[in-house]
Order: sequence, then C-alpha cells, then structure tokens
Amino acid sequence: MLKEKIQELSKHIHGDVIKHRRHLHANPELSFVEYNTSAYVKATLDELGISWLSMASTGVVGIIKGEKQSDAVIALRGDMDALPIREANDVPYKSQNEGVMHACGHDVHTSSLLGTARILQQIRADFGGTIKLIFQPAEERLPGGANLMIQEGVLENPRPSAVLGQHVMPLIDAGKIGIRSGKYMASTDELYVTVKGKGGHGAQPQQNIDPVVIAAHIIVALQQIVSRVSDPKLPTVLSFGKVIANGATNVIPDEVYIEGTFRTMDEVWRAEAHKRMKKMAEGMAESMGASCEFKIVNGYPFLINEPDLTAQIRTFAENYLGKENVEDLDLWMAAEDFAYYSQVTDACFYRLGTRNESRGITSSVHTPTFDIDERALEISTGLMAYIALKRLGN
Repeated sequence: MLKEKIQELSKHIHGDVIKHRRHLHANPELSFVEYNTSAYVKATLDELGISWLSMASTGVVGIIKGEKQSDAVIALRGDMDALPIREANDVPYKSQNEGVMHACGHDVHTSSLLGTARILQQIRADFGGTIKLIFQPAEERLPGGANLMIQEGVLENPRPSAVLGQHVMPLIDAGKIGIRSGKYMASTDELYVTVKGKGGHGAQPQQNIDPVVIAAHIIVALQQIVSRVSDPKLPTVLSFGKVIANGATNVIPDEVYIEGTFRTMDEVWRAEAHKRMKKMAEGMAESMGASCEFKIVNGYPFLINEPDLTAQIRTFAENYLGKENVEDLDLWMAAEDFAYYSQVTDACFYRLGTRNESRGITSSVHTPTFDIDERALEISTGLMAYIALKRLGN
C-alpha cells in the first residue's frame, strides 16, 4: 500500500530531516541573501540525484519524474528565509547568526521538503507524473520570493495543475494539521503617511498649523473606512503601529510621520479602499491648512485555497493521519506570499501542528522563543509526499 510505504519511509528518514532542520535553524539567513541555505539545498538534491535549477537569485527548483507514464504535474513549495530576531532559546541548534532567527518555521518547511523529496525520489518507480520542488526565498520581505519566481517562470515548463504549501502552526498539537477551504489569509499593504504643517511654540497654537492634532484626526477618521464603508461581511483591518511627532512638551513639530498596515480579502475592495484612504487623509489635511503625503506600498494579495482541490487534500490528509487529526482553520488576517500562487493557479496552503504543552513548546511564530516539537517532521514529510502522489492520480 502506498500510504504504509510512505509512512515507513518517513519514519526511516526522520532523524536525517531533524539534522537538516537543526543545521538550517543554526544557520539562518535573511530574505534575498539565503546563499548558504540555497547551496545546502542544492547539495542535498545532488546527493539524492534530483536535478535542479536556480531561480530568483537564491531560489531552487528541483524536478522529480515518476517512472510510470503520466503528464500530470504538481508543485510543492517550501520557503527558506529567516527573520531579524535574536533567539532566546537555549538549545544545541540555537542560531549562530546573531540577530537572525528562524522564528517563523521556514527551517521546518525547507527541511520537510527535502525529506519529501527523498521519499519521492526513492519510490519514483511506483508513480507517474512530475513533481516540482519549489525552494523559495524571501517570503518575509516585499516584493516576496513567490512573486519573483512566478515572474521567472516557476509555474511553466511544465505547468503544475496545483501548488501545495504547508506552514508551522504552534496553536495546533504536533501530530495534527489544520486546513480551510476558500479565503484563508489576508492581503497586506504598507502605509507611509507624512502630515506637514507649521511648527512652533506650544503656548502659541494660533501661530502654528499643528500636524499632531491633524494627524490624530486622520488616524481616527480613517477607521471609518473599515467601520462605515467596508462591507461588514468582508474582513478588513486598518492598524497604525508607528507615529513620530518629534516635538517636545512645549514644541509643536513641523510634521508627523505615521506607518500602518491595511489588510483585507477582496482585491476589488482593496483597490477601492486605497483610493478612499488617500483621498480622505489628503482632504482632511488640506481642510486644516496642512498637507499630507499618503504612500501605499502594495504587499501580498489575499490567499485562497481552491475549494475542490482543498476538499480533495482534506480527504487525503484524513486518510493518512486519521480524521481526528485534521482540524478546521478560521480566517487568518496575517499574510503570506504563497498567496501569489493561489492567485494564478489552484493552490492549497495548510497548517502543520508543532505544539507540545507538556514540553513547553507553545511560543508563537515571530517570537524569540519559538520552537517546534520535532515529531512534526515525520508527518510533514510523509503527508506531503502522500498528498502529492494521490493528487497526481497514483
């Protein structure tokens, strides 16, 4: 049986996948400079006899062809970059690159895909079809490695019928996965706003054009875009996390600088909201005698798990893990550049449980204490191999 064979292989290589993960965790690299990580992936693929090509500078695409006749193609994606976080864990595989850490689990994704590649390469006589292995750079930084790899043709020659991705989830116990059909993660845009007025003495406000008060009005008023313009049934988030008014207790500054994020799950509304926010902020500033520069940097689109594909993958996962180990996911307003794949082809992005409360492994991603229960690496490799082959029709 295919399932039993893959499960046995995933157990057999579990120790090696842990070694891959620990090596990558100890040697993290930031977005767009994953040179050593890329070299490590290439060397491992060479050892496995898997052909590869470079893409998007540090990206790697491996190709595995089953020996049975089939034109079916599927792509599996794992991201490789780390975050600018100083690790606080006291573990043998602690980051050796000061101030850089695999705090989002991309070491897990890369090592898991290497393990999946090993399984598939070993049993290629048993299946038909082609599997693309996408080792992707720069998920954590705009414009996103997925976008760049798509532009360079990662979904062509041959074109996959679907792209699959998995991501660690510390809210789910190791041994389980989470999945959601349809809209799952939000688009994300960066907002950079400068309100320019006329500074002066705080005791003489009549002589000034106070950008602090004007900026405050703009921040509060923009929330009406969410509460009074957006469809209440459509998830929308507008948050400002940085406000700099470099004056003093009695000094009104000339300008105020603001940074924020806008997130939603509809591309038409996203574009409309951009226009409304910019028009409102600039109009309010002008009406109060000031000016406003409102810059929007477009980030990742929203992520959608194609319903038919996702239903199929859920069935495969329940068969492989047991129905009790496949959980439903809620909407998630975080963003992922895997969304680019989901906008141009059928895609499914599911969550890999990594939590173990009894061992204190509960920290969220993007924190200095994030870690995983490495038992999850046995599931991550075997499950993706099984889903890929079932999807190919084997």
